[in-house]
Amino acid sequence: MTFETTVPVRYRDLDPMGHVNNAVYATYLEEVRTAFFRDEVGVDLADSRAALASLSIEFRASIEGTGAVRAVLDVADIGTTSLTFGYELHYDGHLVAEGETVQVAIGEDGPEPLPDAVRAAAERHAAE
Repeated sequence: MTFETTVPVRYRDLDPMGHVNNAVYATYLEEVRTAFFRDEVGVDLADSRAALASLSIEFRASIEGTGAVRAVLDVADIGTTSLTFGYELHYDGHLVAEGETVQVAIGEDGPEPLPDAVRAAAERHAAE
């Protein structure tokens, strides 16, 4: 089951040519991840103790002008201490980017097992 949210494209996201700057796509992934933790785990991402370990983005098409991005998140893998999320960003009915991030649960002494609430939410949204 996927998790979806809408992310606004703000004027400040645009470069001088009217396209969303490539670096902003990472922010869109962060926004859907934040919504997932808030809505599905019940915790603010800042309080989750989840550290971003890796990020990759495949750009498919440009986003031109303002509007809204439909952001889709799937849980691609659930490890002992980490989660791998897959993403799709859609704009104006077109796939504009795909991405992947790995989050690691961090404790005082380094990586620690995923909290039960995080694991439960991830299992509900795991790709089949």
